[in-house]
Amino acid sequence: MNSNLTTAEKSLRLHGEWKGKIEVISRVPAASKEDLAIAYTPGVAEPCLEIQKDINKSYELTRRWNTCLVVTDGTAVLGLGDIGPEAGMPVMEGKCVLFKTYGDVDAFPLCIKSKDVDEIVNTIHLISGSFGGINLEDISAPRCFEIEKKLKEKCDIPIFHDDQHGTAIVVAAGLINALKVVKKKLEEITVVINGAGSAGIAIAKMLMSLKVKDIILCDRQGILTEDNTEGNLYHKNMASITNNGGRKGSLKDALVDADVFIGVSAPGLVTSEMVKTMAEDAIIFACANPTPEIFPEDAKAGGAKVIATGRSDFSNQINNVLVFPGMFRGAFDVRASDINDEMKIAAANAIANIITEEELTADYIIPAAFDPRVSRSVSEAVAEAARRTGVARI
Repeated sequence: MNSNLTTAEKSLRLHGEWKGKIEVISRVPAASKEDLAIAYTPGVAEPCLEIQKDINKSYELTRRWNTCLVVTDGTAVLGLGDIGPEAGMPVMEGKCVLFKTYGDVDAFPLCIKSKDVDEIVNTIHLISGSFGGINLEDISAPRCFEIEKKLKEKCDIPIFHDDQHGTAIVVAAGLINALKVVKKKLEEITVVINGAGSAGIAIAKMLMSLKVKDIILCDRQGILTEDNTEGNLYHKNMASITNNGGRKGSLKDALVDADVFIGVSAPGLVTSEMVKTMAEDAIIFACANPTPEIFPEDAKAGGAKVIATGRSDFSNQINNVLVFPGMFRGAFDVRASDINDEMKIAAANAIANIITEEELTADYIIPAAFDPRVSRSVSEAVAEAARRTGVARI
């Protein structure tokens, strides 16, 4: 392949050659009459009848136990927005590749041609008996909150919206270690989160569960307060439980004396001058992709001590691949009925603890996406938390 091609050009060419990134491979022989009699008719009737008597046998006699459905409606695909379900398929296939590569989880894409919450929920619920878990992906807010909530009420298998919880978990893991570097405590810091969509809200809730007390959430209008939520019930709820100091104003106002900035928003919103107004040894997680809210060199010029982005070409990449393969591996290993807050916290701590105190530096607060220790550490921690909280079924 021409080495002068850009990454985008190489990707388009290779997708044309691959014609899809996943395929179905048989796990059993089908080369003889006896093979067919066992794997298919007439022998297959026996496991069918066993499952009819006890649906839980579907986990023992089929691949359901290790199969995750990766679902989108194509409304919030990467940074591309509402491009439609068919256009979201390459991302869903890619997600399935990551599930298998890093968690040995079999995953299948489902791109639904609907934006109706109840229609999407019903579609997923009706086929949920074929799967061990559901990963929701690239669904726009606030519908993603409603879809996840309703699916959790209807299904008895794990439901996980990665854009919310995967992001929140990896941010929390990075922050735990960043605070060790600057010698500050979770319960004593002020955190500013810019972006009040699915990821920003989930990060805020995750940090609250980790005992962070002072969180300021900002959207396009500035600091989220109860009088500027524009009728958005999710924003109104978050406004009621954040911004304890009653601050008002813009992102610039919010950052004054803040210890941490977490951006899940848009490029170029933070300047070196704004960082200079933050507390000493500020922490910057500028996660907008591909262009962060502030580039690392500019954050350093403003005095930031620890800097992370969503990009692989800078230190400290905030990458969801550190979370979801191990999360589902652990949930599947104990046949969990849910993914709860305790399992998410366990995952965050597992990721953070991979880096020893001797290894920890301002430029190494989070493991690399390809670190082979991550998936096992996360899966073991998640499985143990599932057992401890009573959602494990084996």
